Amino acid sequence: MAGTRAEQREATRRALVAEGRRRFAADGYHAVVLSEIAEAVGVTKGAAYHHFGSKAGLFRAAVAEVQLELGERVADAARRHDDPWEQLRAGCRAFLAAGSDPATRRIMLVDAPAVLGWEEWRAMDEESSARHLTEALQDLVHAGIIAEQPVQPLARLLSGAMNEAALWLARTADPHALEQTEQALDHLLSGLRDSTGRTEGG
Repeated sequence: MAGTRAEQREATRRALVAEGRRRFAADGYHAVVLSEIAEAVGVTKGAAYHHFGSKAGLFRAAVAEVQLELGERVADAARRHDDPWEQLRAGCRAFLAAGSDPATRRIMLVDAPAVLGWEEWRAMDEESSARHLTEALQDLVHAGIIAEQPVQPLARLLSGAMNEAALWLARTADPHALEQTEQALDHLLSGLRDSTGRTEGG
């Protein structure tokens, strides 16, 4: 019976996150009412508060889910390539392309920094896509493709640039913005590789 209750609680939690995510994406955080989400799922408002404590708690869970999925997309894009350099490029492009998905854009890039605050948003990002970026850079340093250097500050520099670009892509109406950003990204990344070539004399 305990297992059944635990399964029911988890099913309720998943249903609340799914419905909340749908509404946050469609209407934006401030227009969403927690009691209406609970009603749509078929549970009481108290049950929703029990699981998440507040609308912000439910939104935080939705953001975490979106970021986890984005991290998986970044990793999947990288795994399609054998060459470590192409893995980095593909992962970065997958991260930037996330801004073209309306749900991801609204929840993760537009509302999350404002609702959760920059520090919490960045900490959640660190647990998802930023970790993959650090690992990719470490592989490139070990392979000698980019110059030997401390990876942590480099990862944060690139992650900051990527986040800023993704936030800009989420807000701009320019139809060529993603293509132009990908071109700029390639120039930025090639600078890392070119500097290695000069260092090694080739």
